Amino acid sequence: MKANESVKNYTSERRMYANYVARNIKNVCKTVGPRCAGTEKELEAQKLMAEELKTTCDDVNIESFSLHPRAFMGWIQLTVFCVTAAAVMLFLSHFFPAAAYPLLGIGVALVVIALFFVISEFLFYKETLDPFTKKSTSHNVVAVRKPSGETKRRIIVSGHADSAMEWRFTYWGGPKLVVPSIGIGMIGVLFTAVADIVALIIVIGGTSPADSKAIWVLSIISVCFIPVFLFCLLFYDPKRIVEGANDNLTGCYTAMAVPRFLQDHDIRFENTEVWVVCTGAEEAGLRGAKAFCKAHAEQFKNEKDVETVFVGFDTVRDYDFMAIYNKDMTGLVKNDDEASQLLYEGAKIAGYDIPFKTVSLGSTDAAALSQAGIKATSFAAMDPAPARYYHTRLDTHDNLDLKTIEAGVDICLETVFLFDEKGLNV
Repeated sequence: MKANESVKNYTSERRMYANYVARNIKNVCKTVGPRCAGTEKELEAQKLMAEELKTTCDDVNIESFSLHPRAFMGWIQLTVFCVTAAAVMLFLSHFFPAAAYPLLGIGVALVVIALFFVISEFLFYKETLDPFTKKSTSHNVVAVRKPSGETKRRIIVSGHADSAMEWRFTYWGGPKLVVPSIGIGMIGVLFTAVADIVALIIVIGGTSPADSKAIWVLSIISVCFIPVFLFCLLFYDPKRIVEGANDNLTGCYTAMAVPRFLQDHDIRFENTEVWVVCTGAEEAGLRGAKAFCKAHAEQFKNEKDVETVFVGFDTVRDYDFMAIYNKDMTGLVKNDDEASQLLYEGAKIAGYDIPFKTVSLGSTDAAALSQAGIKATSFAAMDPAPARYYHTRLDTHDNLDLKTIEAGVDICLETVFLFDEKGLNV
């Protein structure tokens, strides 16, 4: 049975649940406000979600986990310090050739450290900076609507409840500032790394930095990148937390609209368990999704007879940019083909031909599930340029798009109903 066949006047019902999503988002924004990872405000919003889920689900729990919320973005400051120091040391080696070995050696060590944290934290979302930052507690809301009979299938629909620290560059200039700043900054980091290594090799070969035109040229170019590095320190504002109405209360309440719809129409699947997970700390490096996997992945793997799939919803705002993200985490993680096809077919039933895309910069919660061996995929409707409201004060409850939310709810419902009927065999 399709969602659009489950009730009369489905079109008007669909709009009603889009309004349900928008109404609850506005309530959270007005009563709670911004919700940085690991704060009381994040938990306050999740408690509101849990109370609503208690009216539609059989089991609702708020699961706590520890995290270091400032670690994920901390690689920016660390990298700026390391590469700026390395560029200065390269420059100074030309004037103090007697100290060339320690200057260039320390410079190379600093750029290696910088690249390690760029790769581990920014590209792979590893928790490598956690030991150096303050510890906090965040939470996941986990709700389960049980089937009437034996559980043979399980679908998890999800969004994240926290909101981001403001990205100043997005607010100041949108993609015209964000993209060049990141691009030039990373070119500078790589150039400085190569320049320090080349300079050290030249010195080891017996040439004094004072006599090397190559080292002089490399040092001048590296020093020219320093203003760019320092400018990047302004990339985000840790004191301004955005409202996050679209990113990602739309995802949370789109997922929550599923059990709300089922409850309102007295529909209980016979063999499909429906989970709603409102993760915390996604903006702090997918920490909530990672904690959810630690808490439940073994359970899912041990229940081999229960077919399980995760569908994440993130930023349901830009109608013309609806997409299924089958490649995640800057293209380094492949989400499950069957899960992505399920979402595609669900969207097709709803009347949308949605493309498959790659998260070219950043990640969604689905990547953490995929890394844990759980079949997962992600839906988003956001201009990847990025959109001007993305991680800025412009992401407010007055900036919702009801047409896109309605499409998101429709796709989510049809995907869940399709999974109940056919599982991943679509």
